[in-house]
Amino acid sequence: MGHGINVGDTVAVTATVRKRVTEDRVSVLIPSYGEPHSIVDSTPHISSGQKIELTGEVLRVDEDTVTVGGKDLGITVKQSAVRLVTSHVPPKRKRPFVDKPR
Repeated sequence: MGHGINVGDTVAVTATVRKRVTEDRVSVLIPSYGEPHSIVDSTPHISSGQKIELTGEVLRVDEDTVTVGGKDLGITVKQSAVRLVTSHVPPKRKRPFVDKPR
C-alpha cells in the first residue's frame, strides 16, 4: 500500500470519454482497467477525448490493485491510476468497550 490508500477511503479515477452510447450514458476508458466502461452522464455537450473524474469508495486493496465501488463504478485498477480524495476516519467510541470494574 504505497500510496496509503485503505478500505473506506474516497478516491478519484480520471477517465477519458470514448463516445455517447445513449441519451444518458457515455462510454469511457479508464486507465489500467483494460476495457470500456459505461457511466450515466446526461451532460448535453460532452465530446470524445474529454477527461472526466469518477469518484468512489475503496472496497478492497491488494498489493498493487484497488477495487473502487460507487454509483457507476465497480472496477479494479492499479493503485497508480487512483488519487486519494479523502481518508476514511473510523467513528470514535463514546464509552469504553469494556465495563468499568465495581
